[in-house]
Amino acid sequence: MRLIFMGSPDFSATVLAALLGAGHEIACVYSQPPRPAGRGRALRPTPVHALAAEHGLAVRTPRSLKKLPEQEAFAALLADLAVVVAYGLILPQAVLDAPRLGCINLHASLLPRWRGAAPIQRAIMAGDTLTGVQAMVMEAGLDTGPVLATARTPIHPGDTAGSLHDRLARLGADMLPEVISSLGAGSLAAIPQAAAGVSYASKIGPEDQAIDWARPAAEVDCRIRGLSPFPGAHCGWRPRPGEDPVRLKCLMSVTEAGEGAPGTVLDDRLLVACGTGAVRLTKVQRPGKGPMDAADFLRGTPVLSGTRLA
Repeated sequence: MRLIFMGSPDFSATVLAALLGAGHEIACVYSQPPRPAGRGRALRPTPVHALAAEHGLAVRTPRSLKKLPEQEAFAALLADLAVVVAYGLILPQAVLDAPRLGCINLHASLLPRWRGAAPIQRAIMAGDTLTGVQAMVMEAGLDTGPVLATARTPIHPGDTAGSLHDRLARLGADMLPEVISSLGAGSLAAIPQAAAGVSYASKIGPEDQAIDWARPAAEVDCRIRGLSPFPGAHCGWRPRPGEDPVRLKCLMSVTEAGEGAPGTVLDDRLLVACGTGAVRLTKVQRPGKGPMDAADFLRGTPVLSGTRLA
């Protein structure tokens, strides 16, 4: 199959590597433009761009596909199929129609649940116990196309967005080569999504990151794990009495029994009271430092019982 691959982050790069290993011809790779990164703010290509360059593949990084010259250049690739994985741009109808077999997308949820930008984070934050990846035919609507194939995985109590991301990327990478081969052979039928159970995974914003200790412990734990390792849920903490509060990122937790005013530290090992129950913080990050296990953090910075976290 002659493919166009469209993707940007690490999740997409895992899938691109699998397609290269399966022997498909990649006519061109589309990715988000390089952006400033690091202390020097040098332009850094996306993981997909970097992988494509390693393999000598042609890479295009348009900021939009809405203009006619970009659409004509896309159609001129004469691809059998375009494979889209977390690309980051809306595809106009002219682009969707250009490849001989159209465009397919790999989405990290069990549709129609969690259509949209942040399905992995939202699934954990909502307390879901099952998720997966699905290959679907792309159409004009947001993640509304019929489904070609599904791979499922449980969401474990200790999963973070990072661990689930890696597992789903691997599931998708294992599934897509066979999906593409079956499409080429004409042996794969698409199944329309269910009309019921639609939900949307909006982008993670600052309002999602602040911990509300008045919520039940299970909800607080899901929020912490769903936003770990990035961007991280956070709370306010005063390193010393009288000092201005700083932002303490909370990156891993477990629920435990405990009772007290919400946000109150209940022992000397970061057990924090919630609206009902408590969570024990097991990995945190203070400003200017890297992530640390709670035990290491507490050795240098004791947080005494009775401390209030905002």
